[in-house]
Amino acid sequence: MSSDTQSNGQRLCSYVLITPARNEEQYIRKTIEAVISQTLLPRRWIIVSDGSTDRTDAIVSEYLPGRPWMQLIRREKQSERNFASKAASVNAGLKALETVEYDVVGNLDADITFGSTYFESLMERFAADPELGVAGSAFVDDSMKYNYDFVGIEHVSGMCQLFRRKCFAQIGGYQHIPGGGVDLVAVTTARMKGWKTRTFTDLSCRHHRKMGTSLSGPIRLHYRYGAEDYYLGSHPLWEILRCVRHLSDRPLILSSLSLLAGYSVSYIRRIPRPVPEEFVRFRRREQMTRLKRIVLETLVPDAFRTKFLERDQRSQIANR
Repeated sequence: MSSDTQSNGQRLCSYVLITPARNEEQYIRKTIEAVISQTLLPRRWIIVSDGSTDRTDAIVSEYLPGRPWMQLIRREKQSERNFASKAASVNAGLKALETVEYDVVGNLDADITFGSTYFESLMERFAADPELGVAGSAFVDDSMKYNYDFVGIEHVSGMCQLFRRKCFAQIGGYQHIPGGGVDLVAVTTARMKGWKTRTFTDLSCRHHRKMGTSLSGPIRLHYRYGAEDYYLGSHPLWEILRCVRHLSDRPLILSSLSLLAGYSVSYIRRIPRPVPEEFVRFRRREQMTRLKRIVLETLVPDAFRTKFLERDQRSQIANR
């Protein structure tokens, strides 16, 4: 295993980054400044310009002299922007990394920032736990905030997902899913393969673009989220509760109704799912386990709750 070293001599996992970027002139300079200020730099950082028509390429090029570990790759402009293009851009980055030795590969969005010890801290977590397959941090976003009591710290946001190299190979990398969900499929598949996945909530990054606004407005965005939940196998009961949680999203009530409509229309039309049935069963089992935990933590006394959760956890492990 290759490794990098802290100033105190501690051996850490080495890492590389891939950043798909399309028309990111408004934010990418901030992301570059955050990466080049890291106490532990990546072995290589591949920025893949996905048919950008603004100054994205020019801004990146300003930083390349004197930094041989940074590289800009340009993909031809695609006829339609969709979420499969992210997978294609990451694959282009991986091809450029074939001769590089590293332990961890990260997908990094071009519109986030973080503190100078961000990646060093995450590499410490990988070095400390060889079963850790996917890791990331909490994030700050003006438009939303994850409730990890609901979604669970096992979920890792797609804006910065770090994969142990062996894990990423086992899950087959990012899948080409035009409608979205490539990040969720990757991290869920990692758990299906027996890897630990973890959001470390003591770390955080800042997301500078309101989520989803690169492709649609809030009503269409929530409709798409609902459709995505259906074709990625979300349990109907879980989806109803998710709609309740989103009642306060702006525009009020309409966002929640759009979420429900996206799921319901897809359910009625039986939209083909891009994931295998095994994935659907696994995801629904996880959702129901989390739902039971939420109910127990709300209504059941501690003594009974602990016994039930231990039994449920043993059952979940046995079913993997």
